[in-house]
Amino acid sequence: MQLALRVRVYYSSGRWAYALAPAAMRDTEMEWASVFAGNAGSLSKGKLKHASPGSALTLRPCETLNGATGIIGMILDADILKEIAKAPVEKRAITNHRVLNEAFDYAKPSSFSRGMRIDLNGLAILLISGTASIDEHGRSIHIGDFRAQARRTFQNITGLLEAEGATWKDVVRTTCYLRDIERDYAAFNEERTAFYEEQEIDALPASTGIQAILCRPELLVEIEAIAMFRTEANAAGAP
Repeated sequence: MQLALRVRVYYSSGRWAYALAPAAMRDTEMEWASVFAGNAGSLSKGKLKHASPGSALTLRPCETLNGATGIIGMILDADILKEIAKAPVEKRAITNHRVLNEAFDYAKPSSFSRGMRIDLNGLAILLISGTASIDEHGRSIHIGDFRAQARRTFQNITGLLEAEGATWKDVVRTTCYLRDIERDYAAFNEERTAFYEEQEIDALPASTGIQAILCRPELLVEIEAIAMFRTEANAAGAP
């Protein structure tokens, strides 16, 4: 008997596991939580070919520890991990010349991209390099005005996200570097809070604040960010 199923991969306590459910099931965290909760202890080894997290596939039922025929909560073996490892990884530099020049274009080139996009099996990951109050010509702007520098920094990151079809709602983490964190953190937090409210972010990104000497003496704040989102091609296949 062949069944159309959906699979999700997990790692816990040193073991890889995958849960299986009917392909017609809604692909939500709540639904998957119920799948695991209803099948605790029903673990056994099984082989899964050419499968990836969230994909529809065909699998023959396997035996669970209690002897019943089951399809959920099986442990991944080495063959499955090899299949996952073969998923293609694509990467490219992120640019938006409307807001930022290329770091490599300076008279003394800085050898980094403004950001990097990684596409992995339907998931896009954006790694935004440390970004500051710099204009499209590579010039420092708003010198001596911390709040204006913070706003321009957010604007630059917004432009880089938009270049890849993302928004601040896709940002999962930021790292914020302040030249004088004791003096400027209160102002920074006020500007950040106001900006996030404008963006209507419903889950605030994880973040770390660090005092650091920045690349130019006139720059007072620099932010790097990580964003993640599903691509349209992947979303189109979801129920």
